[in-house]
Amino acid sequence: MATTTFLSNATVNITQGMTSYDVSDQCTSLTLTIGQDELEVTAFGDTGHKYVGGLQSVEVTMTLFLSYGTGEIEPLIAAAVGQGNTTLVISPSGTTESASNPEYTITNAMLASAPVINSSVGELATVDLTFTGGTWARDITAP
Repeated sequence: MATTTFLSNATVNITQGMTSYDVSDQCTSLTLTIGQDELEVTAFGDTGHKYVGGLQSVEVTMTLFLSYGTGEIEPLIAAAVGQGNTTLVISPSGTTESASNPEYTITNAMLASAPVINSSVGELATVDLTFTGGTWARDITAP
């Protein structure tokens, strides 16, 4: 069985309104979960449940260093909370798409709530954000 070692260095770009933020240098972890709702299509005579895919589902959870000022994390959070029209573009390593570095674009994601102040003595401030909903597309072709 072939195995590979992957050292992650994700690229993360978030667009809210007309402003794009490259948060790659402030992101310490990211999980992207994609799927589809399951719709039951079991009919009379079937001996087990059958399902087909329905609407797409997506969740992006990330931890960012919290920073303030123009072009930083806090203004992004303030602009995105409650809007439901955020676009995220995420790749596992770098910006050149390929089979080994797929780019995922999530459109119309929702950031329902987020802490804008998270402070502890002697620690770097971080914030955990969870974007849900919207649609996702996978791209492996280089531009």
